[in-house]
Amino acid sequence: MKRYTMEQKEGWTLYRNQGGAEIGAADCPVLELDGFLFKDPEGTGRLQPWCDWRLTPEERAADLAKRLSVEEIAGLMIYSAHQMVPAPPAGPFPGTYGGKPFAESGAEPWDLTDQQVKMLTEDHIRHVLLTVVRSPAVSARWNNRLQALAEKMPHAIPVNISSDPRHGAGKAAVEFKSEAASVSKWPEGLGLAATFDEEMVRDYGRAVAAEYRALGIATALGPQIDLGTEPRWLRFEDTFGPDPELVTRFGKIYCDALQTTAGSPDGWGRDSVLAMVKHWPGGGPCEAGRDAHYPYGKFAVYPGGRQSDHLKPFTEGAFRLDGPTKMAAAVMPYYTVSCDFDEKTGRTLGNSYNHHLISDLLRDKYGYDGVVCTDWGITSDPAPVLDSFGSRCYGTEDLTEGERHLKILENGVDQFGGNTDIRPVLEAYRLGCGKHGEEWMRGRFEQSARRLLLGSFRCGLFDQPYLDPAESERIVGCAEFTRRGFEAQLKSLVLLKNKGVLPLKEKLKVYVPDRHIGPGKTFFRTPDPGRNLPGADREIVEKYLTWADTPEEADAALVFIESPISDGYDQEQGYLPITLQYRPYTADTAREASLAGGDPRETSPNRSYRGKTNTARNESDLDLVLNARRTMGDKPVVVVIRMHHGAVLGELEPAADAIVVDFGVQEEAILELLTGRAAPAGRLPIQLPADMETVEVHCEDRPLDLTAYTDELGNTYDYGFGLTYRKASRSAGGVSRETST
Repeated sequence: MKRYTMEQKEGWTLYRNQGGAEIGAADCPVLELDGFLFKDPEGTGRLQPWCDWRLTPEERAADLAKRLSVEEIAGLMIYSAHQMVPAPPAGPFPGTYGGKPFAESGAEPWDLTDQQVKMLTEDHIRHVLLTVVRSPAVSARWNNRLQALAEKMPHAIPVNISSDPRHGAGKAAVEFKSEAASVSKWPEGLGLAATFDEEMVRDYGRAVAAEYRALGIATALGPQIDLGTEPRWLRFEDTFGPDPELVTRFGKIYCDALQTTAGSPDGWGRDSVLAMVKHWPGGGPCEAGRDAHYPYGKFAVYPGGRQSDHLKPFTEGAFRLDGPTKMAAAVMPYYTVSCDFDEKTGRTLGNSYNHHLISDLLRDKYGYDGVVCTDWGITSDPAPVLDSFGSRCYGTEDLTEGERHLKILENGVDQFGGNTDIRPVLEAYRLGCGKHGEEWMRGRFEQSARRLLLGSFRCGLFDQPYLDPAESERIVGCAEFTRRGFEAQLKSLVLLKNKGVLPLKEKLKVYVPDRHIGPGKTFFRTPDPGRNLPGADREIVEKYLTWADTPEEADAALVFIESPISDGYDQEQGYLPITLQYRPYTADTAREASLAGGDPRETSPNRSYRGKTNTARNESDLDLVLNARRTMGDKPVVVVIRMHHGAVLGELEPAADAIVVDFGVQEEAILELLTGRAAPAGRLPIQLPADMETVEVHCEDRPLDLTAYTDELGNTYDYGFGLTYRKASRSAGGVSRETST
């Protein structure tokens, strides 16, 4: 008896088995057994165990892993470089269409590039990182093109598309991130932490999962559950802050929401997104705030001896979920050389190269059997200078690429991030056969293949990887997710100071000065000449207030600024202090000798910057506040700080009548709060330091060990602090002077 229905879609067919799995196929043969349909990618007419959706994902993955060639497994072990849809003709991630740039090719935006075709067909790559994409419909059709091509290859292994976080609402970002592509907009990690609201985080995870699957994304490169114990760190805003308890709870809730398909006995299904938590064993305690994307920032240090705090979000959170999926599907070690975990290699090797961190701790002690994927680009040869973007083979500079891959595989890592070439993986296999024997090496490859295939089986990709573009358009950025995201934005805003000037009366005349950021380096370490920026979008401001072109005609100044932006290294000057103040800072109290150091490109292991001076690239942000105070006289000066990391506010706080902290929200959310349509509810998820001296003496690994700043009203900007007021009464002129912590 026929137990299925079929529906023709745009270039593929959907088969619905009654009480069983949905099957999606473009050209893949299907076979009927007991009235049900199953895929028959090899056209044998016999049901293979890995095609039998009645078996468990574990059984199917184990069966298929044994059937794959070494080359196919090597392809599974590679995670592609960033893919833009359509691909640009130049830049760090270019692509061509029939040998031509997209604009000249006549291709559709969702067509595959020459490079994408090669990586699927020749390099057997099945894990692809998506960044910029034009729209949900384009993303859906691009996914379908990838899946249709993969379907034609042996075993029809589907493509597992991933994404870095793309739901952040903040415009200003210090790290390269994915484009939103019409998804709902939520606060950055610190903003979610500022809500202190577990249900808000659960809602966030569910929205991300639904929108990701509608875009074709089945793996999230996140959440970032590093403890944000170092306030100068580049990645600080993406964390849930420094509190081990809160980060552990939030990470657990988010992973549960992301991975769980409602109604599924084991939690897995077509609504699930695999969580790749990062970064083991915690990237937060980077020495002096320098980030390990760059060799001058490769060391993580633990002067406070708090390694266990940094492991807790993993071992007691992501690896011990309350929901049915039980643990995060994947984990990514950070680039860092994590000092003080083991005496032998703890000061020489990057985390993925460190046998103690991966094999002894992660695999053996904590029993983690999910996918371990390196951070991006750690196996290529080093650049000749420290001030470079792609030199992360820390401690293995003298090895070949093949030897680096083998060392990583020997530790128990399964996958190499940011690569599109299987040749070094195949070389590692050859070297491993010579060192361990072919039987051992084949077994090691199959072990990783099983782990990598399991995620795609769990998410239903093997049976139905295709999307309906119209359905994707309906889900992504829908009203419900957008509403909940905006509510989270409102709840994340922190009111630090209010001398009775907020909320502002609607249509009040406000002066919004323009901003300037001085020259420096981009995230990719290319020269940035600096730029002028509008303080805010005039069109948005005028929905709430009246725009004044000069301070003289205004009733209040509204000053939008960022937390201080600075760099910890210069090719000519060497190491510099990363400053959290705006005016020039001289590090007279910094360590005389760094806690860690040493690199083949350095003449000294001492990375100290004691006595050196640095100035924030956006020093003029402070001038905007001080000038506004002078020109406005007794009229209010309201400061909104887009905070990427900690900041020393003593330079500007006395000049401000009100201060609001924005951890990555839309301008509309800020203006809703400023005009009293919403009451402040956020609380600081971090400490704001009293001065740079307290930053210098604190321990990079110790949570909440800073002396917090106290303002002129006697309020201390410590963890958990925040003011509020009642929502404005429009009939009362929109002003309420009632505030409380």
